[in-house]
Amino acid sequence: MKIYNTLTKRKEEFVPLEEGKVRMYVCGPTVYNLIHIGNARPMLVFDTVRRYFEYRGYEVNYVSNFTDVDDKIIKKAIEEGVEASVISERYIAECKKDMEAMNVRPATTHPLATEEICGMQEMIGTLIEKGHAYTVSDGTVYFRTRSFRDYGKLSHKNLDDLQAGHRAIQVTGDEKEDAYDFVLWKPKKEGEPYWESPWCKGRPGWHIECSVMAKKYLGEQIDIHAGGEDLIFPHHENEIAQSEAANGKEFARYWMHNAFLNIDNRKMSKSAGNFFTVRDIAEKYDLQVLRFFMLSAHYRSPLNFSAELMAAAKNGLERIVTGAGRLAELEAAKAGEKPEAAANAKAEDAKTAEGALSQMTAAEQESWAAAQALTAKYEAAMDDDFNTADAIAAVFELVKLANTTAGADSTLAYVTALKEELCRLCDILGLITEKKAELLDAEIEQMIAKRQQARKERDFALADRIRAELSDRGILLEDTREGVKWKRA
Repeated sequence: MKIYNTLTKRKEEFVPLEEGKVRMYVCGPTVYNLIHIGNARPMLVFDTVRRYFEYRGYEVNYVSNFTDVDDKIIKKAIEEGVEASVISERYIAECKKDMEAMNVRPATTHPLATEEICGMQEMIGTLIEKGHAYTVSDGTVYFRTRSFRDYGKLSHKNLDDLQAGHRAIQVTGDEKEDAYDFVLWKPKKEGEPYWESPWCKGRPGWHIECSVMAKKYLGEQIDIHAGGEDLIFPHHENEIAQSEAANGKEFARYWMHNAFLNIDNRKMSKSAGNFFTVRDIAEKYDLQVLRFFMLSAHYRSPLNFSAELMAAAKNGLERIVTGAGRLAELEAAKAGEKPEAAANAKAEDAKTAEGALSQMTAAEQESWAAAQALTAKYEAAMDDDFNTADAIAAVFELVKLANTTAGADSTLAYVTALKEELCRLCDILGLITEKKAELLDAEIEQMIAKRQQARKERDFALADRIRAELSDRGILLEDTREGVKWKRA
């Protein structure tokens, strides 16, 4: 299995620190609002990476944090007149709902920055003792960037290059030793949450949070650190400097970064009017379509979101789901014809793959060999830096093979084997092949009435969930002056 390592700028054979195990850290969102589709890309990409490692037999310790103390969270809390924790807890819960809706598995651990303050203070203390950090008169603690000679090895720039091309990252401060020293701990401002520390009442800098959470839940050395490419500099660069300066050993072996997501060939922004949350997308599409769309391109390739491309993704996913549904119907029909034979076939299949093969006709065995070749093609794509685009192409070929070789005259063993193989490969991608039962008109009207009642009671979270659930079931709502109109997608 090969991974493109941002650190070395080449594909490398994956060799874990501990045989059969993967320690993986993925930077999570700052929880001050609903997550947008830019946040969704790394969630979907690295959830798929994790799933494939597990398919390959690895035990994966997958850690993805929530940044629950930040300037944006504090600003929103002040605007609403509540504690910052109220904001972060609200949007952590909403983020988890969106992740579930996108079929993103919960991490092994979802640490919160505010629960790891002691560890952060301990690492800062170690950095000060080793001469890599210093305190100024107001209690701010800075990392002494030039004390870490490998600074810039991830972004492939040295400090002189950064000074010439990245003046925006300089943090001013009268007592700073160097413009590129960054904050490890900062004093509180009026109305902000704070913690006691040896330096001042304050809170941690952003970069130290991930270094500490990775160390606590994965150890001083980890296999993979991942996130969006916007985090390479300065966030991940600073994580390396802190962690390696404090621990005295390589922090992460492999660095993975997904490329940006654009909207209609433009950078997503609220000012441009092309900013979409995952909830916005859920109003128009099943979020499985969003997942399929995201995985239809290689994770290191820039991805352009548009209505036309989402429509194409919807059609592509429908082909796969329809193919799987056809196989399921064939299997049910054949099991109904000969229930005893079906039970025996299942029992034999549970023992050995050879047992299932022996129940196929000679022609089916040849077709099954072709199916296995497509599985090998799928695995080769995923082994080559998780090329989900080529893996999906292999899935399409498998659907085509099933459509042309499985029918009413096929054996139960062949139909079942094809169905299970297709579902297994889709599950690695997080794609659900089982069709949802269609809602009756009366059920839709009941759910709309429940949503309207929730809106009257100002329970907008419930109203949003109902709308998202209806969208997920293929029902699109339109709020008009005459009332709510709905149609099937």
